[in-house]
Amino acid sequence: MTVSKLARCAACTVLAIACSGAFAAGGPFGIDHRLAYDNSGIWKRQNQNVLQGAVGVAVVAGALWEGDGDRIGRVWWQSLDAAVIGAVSTEVLKRTFSRTRPAESADPNLWFQGKHHNSFPSGEVAFVTSAVTPFVLEYGREHPAAYALELLPLYDAVARVKVRAHWQSDVLASFVLGTAVGYYAHSRGTSMAVDVLPGGFSIGLKTRF
Repeated sequence: MTVSKLARCAACTVLAIACSGAFAAGGPFGIDHRLAYDNSGIWKRQNQNVLQGAVGVAVVAGALWEGDGDRIGRVWWQSLDAAVIGAVSTEVLKRTFSRTRPAESADPNLWFQGKHHNSFPSGEVAFVTSAVTPFVLEYGREHPAAYALELLPLYDAVARVKVRAHWQSDVLASFVLGTAVGYYAHSRGTSMAVDVLPGGFSIGLKTRF
């Protein structure tokens, strides 16, 4: 599956979220509206935090354990690169656009509102998307089950909209950003992190022990 196909899948998913129920939409794509607030069951904020933590720990632990000496190790380090780039990029965009969250206002057209308005884009959705994209690109054709990793950012996108932390266009932009960053990291011959860290990091902990 190409990057463009991944982006189209993300767009279709977010549009499906956007079209649920009757609404008066707004925002840059005309799809943004509040959903009924739902912080229960699988959508609970606690579960979103668990997902973020699990992905972060898995990426760091996988990279350190495997090293950069074989195929799976390189992908782990590419995932780490992508996650870091995605996190930095979303933080810059949040500060630049300072969009008001749906929890703060029902108006999706409030941009450039100053500090503490951090709706656009979703850092969490971009983080998960960027982390899984190198694995999908590397293994998807050989092992179609790898595409199931896309369910993680899709879940997070729906959850973030349901708890009114983000608008639909926020998570859509995060899918696109995370996919692009993941593609860039995967396309590099070597990991940027391995390039700047001491040489020993290219040898995984599994080799040392």
